[in-house]
Amino acid sequence: MNKLKSMNESSFLKLFMGLMSAAFVIAAFLMPDRANAFSGLWQIMSQPGKITTNYFHLGGYAATFLNMGLVGFICLGLFIVLKGTANNVSTLAYLLTVGFSAWGITVLNVWFTFAGVALYYLVKKEKLSGACNAMMFSTGIAPLITDLLVRYPNAEAVGFSAAGLLVTVLVGLFIGFMLPAGLGHAPAVHKGMDIYSAAVPVCFIAFFLNATLYKTIGVDLPGAPTDMTVADQGIVNLFCIIVFGLCVVLALAMGCKPGQYLKLLTTRPHVANISGTLGKEVFLMNVGVFGLFILAYYNLIGASFNSVTFGIIFCMLCTANSGSHPGNVWPIMLGYVVGSYGFGWLSQLAGGTYAMTINAQAIAIGLCFANGLSPICSKYGWFAGMISAVMHFLLVTSVPNMHGGFCLYNGGFTAAVICVLLVPVLEKFAKAETASAK
Repeated sequence: MNKLKSMNESSFLKLFMGLMSAAFVIAAFLMPDRANAFSGLWQIMSQPGKITTNYFHLGGYAATFLNMGLVGFICLGLFIVLKGTANNVSTLAYLLTVGFSAWGITVLNVWFTFAGVALYYLVKKEKLSGACNAMMFSTGIAPLITDLLVRYPNAEAVGFSAAGLLVTVLVGLFIGFMLPAGLGHAPAVHKGMDIYSAAVPVCFIAFFLNATLYKTIGVDLPGAPTDMTVADQGIVNLFCIIVFGLCVVLALAMGCKPGQYLKLLTTRPHVANISGTLGKEVFLMNVGVFGLFILAYYNLIGASFNSVTFGIIFCMLCTANSGSHPGNVWPIMLGYVVGSYGFGWLSQLAGGTYAMTINAQAIAIGLCFANGLSPICSKYGWFAGMISAVMHFLLVTSVPNMHGGFCLYNGGFTAAVICVLLVPVLEKFAKAETASAK
């Protein structure tokens, strides 16, 4: 344990990535359908994967876990091959990419945008060691890459072709080349109040490509698979409890004291880099406790544990090294509950048809990315965080119409829009509370 504590932050975070990736691969070969792991993986790679596609249905449990683990190792490989330095943003990008590998990202569709990011760095004559985070974030439009490969401009999958490959290469290079510059400007849009900062340029690129490839030239936008019924509460809970429980045990073995973690939960200023500021053991403890907290929430609301729900647990957990924790996320969860029941009641009064119940798939996903608004809770208090969550709840299901269902960072972009609307108001009317929190 002393050796772990003495590791530098980058080496420790790379080890974390490797162990997490290994957990998914090991789990894949313990699944009841493990005999179909590789054939199922081929199904996942060769079929459309627009949001939201249930990989448990498309390829099976073993194939989904295998895809998540292999994508995780690919992400780790970027840091090893390119000699990149891992930090809190790397942790976010890694867990976000792995989470989305349960319903949008595959071991095949990541390479095209990786190449685009590499091209940007080569043109700028910058070291590729700094490209790792941008490469992982570039996979936020991975469902479009798969669509271009297997069915564009058709509504149904027609298989791989030379023409499809050419279009995919060009679009992948465009996405990857445009993204790095946008990543640097994104925080100015939301003033640092949206942890999912990369969602801003990723979604804008997706808006542009949806208009260019579909709407402008009159190509019909194909639908997404809708089968969400293949789910297993036992598999998801068992895996998460084991993994997150081991994180807690390892953090305690590394010397994490309850007081250290309590400091994180009660500190009002947002801790943007937990592993670098409070210690690697506190980060690991937060992964375990926050992960179990998220899992408990989805069990409590009765979410269906398909691959999408499974994936969003890790997408939400990705902020565990960037300042999110149970202490500043519970108001956001409360806001979603208030929004769901409150507007359900208003819908009944108006005689409307209401589909935004708290355990609806789209709302369960939305809550995951409303989590990115936790800096508002840290800075302005729980009530402001709850209000931001209600606003996010109202908007999150409308944004996919703009990008055609191809952008995985839909909820993160919605959070940025809420920041644009709400943060200026908070700055004018919450100054006293902000001052007292400093």
